[in-house]
Amino acid sequence: MQLDLGGKMVLVTGGSKGIGLACAQSLLSEGSKVVICSRSQANIDRALTALPGAVGLAANLTSEQEALAFVDKAEAAAGPIDILINCAGAARRTPPQNLSPAHWRAAMDAKYFSYINVIDPVVKRMAARRSGVIVNVIGGGGKVASPIHLPGGAANSALMLATVGLANAYAPSGVRVIGINPGNTETERVTEGLKAEAALHGISEQNALEKMVQRIPFGRMATPEEIANVVTFLSSSKASYVTGVIIGMDGASNPVVI
Repeated sequence: MQLDLGGKMVLVTGGSKGIGLACAQSLLSEGSKVVICSRSQANIDRALTALPGAVGLAANLTSEQEALAFVDKAEAAAGPIDILINCAGAARRTPPQNLSPAHWRAAMDAKYFSYINVIDPVVKRMAARRSGVIVNVIGGGGKVASPIHLPGGAANSALMLATVGLANAYAPSGVRVIGINPGNTETERVTEGLKAEAALHGISEQNALEKMVQRIPFGRMATPEEIANVVTFLSSSKASYVTGVIIGMDGASNPVVI
């Protein structure tokens, strides 16, 4: 299938590892111009070895000022942004008895505002050009509450509402906004979550992993590449009438209609 992504300028936040890196690799293979972002320059340098021709910029996207400066630098380096893929930021998993209000504020900064601070300037520029696609990789914790992921789940819920609301607001301007909710995926973030799950239930991390996989009807976690394949399709003209939706990718772990 020809996805017509050649020459498109793609910005991938959180593009140095995990799902973000897989998205950057997939879009690059389609001939897109790719700019990635991470807080860590070392992570960027490592990722760029697997992303020939891509550009990497370090920024703390929880800061509105740094996020705007990052967007300006990205466009100066590679041109106006056609596609924005948001994968940056994740709230730390914490057993509920250890939570404090600071954890909830930190989760909003890490997940919600790291997306919104980039979306805000980008969606307005896309609207002015009457063209653009934004894909937010969010997470199923915003629909199904997990005891160890309550602050992060709350941030995900807010992000889902922002996603569909912005899609509605900017559809007349030719901009599409879509969300994807991956389930458990083979990334470092899931490994971190297993530690909190093990601590909550007083079991080993290996047992926590086995229990998690048992809850997935497919009998395995998703790979970052599987998520990236869907992101790539949604970014393309083949998905030109898809907007304002949140697509679940949890291997049928939560078979509900909402």
